[in-house]
Amino acid sequence: MSSSNRSDRPGRPPRSPSAPRSPRDAQPGGNRRPQGAQRPRPRTDRDDAPRTKPRDGERFFATCPRGLEAALADELTALDARNARATDGGVAFEGPQSLAYATNLWSRLASRILWQVGSCRYRDQQDIFDAALKLPWQRWFAVGDTIRVNVTAIRSPLASIDFITLKIKDAVCDRFRIETGVRPSVDTAHPAVRIHAFLTADTCTFYLDTSGEALFKRGYRRDALAAPLRENLAAGMLVLSGWRPGTVLCDPFCGSGTILIEAAMIACDIAPGHARAFGFERLSWFDAKAWSGWREAAVARETAGRGRAVGGFHGIDIDATAIEAATSNVAGLGLERLVTLSRDDARTVAAPAPSGIVVTNPPYGIRLGADDDLRAIYAEFANNLKRQFAGWSAWLLCGELSLVKAIRLAPSRKIPLYNGAIECRLVEYRMVAGSNRKP
Repeated sequence: MSSSNRSDRPGRPPRSPSAPRSPRDAQPGGNRRPQGAQRPRPRTDRDDAPRTKPRDGERFFATCPRGLEAALADELTALDARNARATDGGVAFEGPQSLAYATNLWSRLASRILWQVGSCRYRDQQDIFDAALKLPWQRWFAVGDTIRVNVTAIRSPLASIDFITLKIKDAVCDRFRIETGVRPSVDTAHPAVRIHAFLTADTCTFYLDTSGEALFKRGYRRDALAAPLRENLAAGMLVLSGWRPGTVLCDPFCGSGTILIEAAMIACDIAPGHARAFGFERLSWFDAKAWSGWREAAVARETAGRGRAVGGFHGIDIDATAIEAATSNVAGLGLERLVTLSRDDARTVAAPAPSGIVVTNPPYGIRLGADDDLRAIYAEFANNLKRQFAGWSAWLLCGELSLVKAIRLAPSRKIPLYNGAIECRLVEYRMVAGSNRKP
């Protein structure tokens, strides 16, 4: 059990009446088990887990890197989510339980898709324990599935998030023990089922994670460098830049190729979740046949997309190790026809086409160390953009705001964006012939 990063937290949940304060009141219907009643037989095999029918009107919350909330709301709406509402760190939305299939398979911007299973008002940790104990966890997954509990909070008066995590875990295990006589095991490293709770000043909302591993773990990285750019953040940079398939794309600091690969996947209509498993496959309402249909449809879309996709994806890096990693990752997805990689210097390289978009994540101090003269690198790179990339627009993710000044060009836009806990700016420069330099 552990508390998760605050950038991955759900937004403010709706309030609901307080939960019962006594474990005996947590029985379905609020009654004790009749004296002498036979205890249900333990369920230890997943095939014995209770099955529930998919329902409509479920509430979900999709987490994402801060700065991508509005773009994620648009993406989810396009996937038929209803009432998508952006909030700090994610988007609340509604739809049938089967919407978990579409959003996990096709969302390029979300980090996790959480299914809301309950909420309560609270004054202390006992209120939270009682509310968690009341929820029918045994209806949603099998006792043989290992669990992990994550708790995040904003403005909560409770002193210890770790203690609340422990209390929720105890409540879930007690619910199973009441209903089946057996309690699930805890596995914080590789759990089968992830339980999330989000606390505000006076409310607690409970979620089951339908994603499992974070959605930015696409599964295509064969080789990754130190501090790689997360895949959903790379996809978000492309969305915010306005890049569209058919426009030439260049990344002069391509590293292991994440930005280029995400763009090529968009051009080929490759589902970002096409090669991985998901947390909803452990839940009782999972329909293997329906999910197989979603996967088959994704394969058909990819086949058609690869057939119509054209090249124009150019990756450049001065580091030979980076080019080797990018080459391996591109080959793993069969994108060699579309993506061109070369070892070169971003400060002198020529533009690969008369016009296009540069989207890149240049190095900064957190990645290279405080002793590197990054201001000179940024200044020389900016000079080369002006000299060699007239007619292009350039989007740079700057992790140190002071480095933006070293570019000495007039930015068209500055978009706040977070790379994990690092506050960044996604900055646009429109490269025109003649002077675009700040006086």
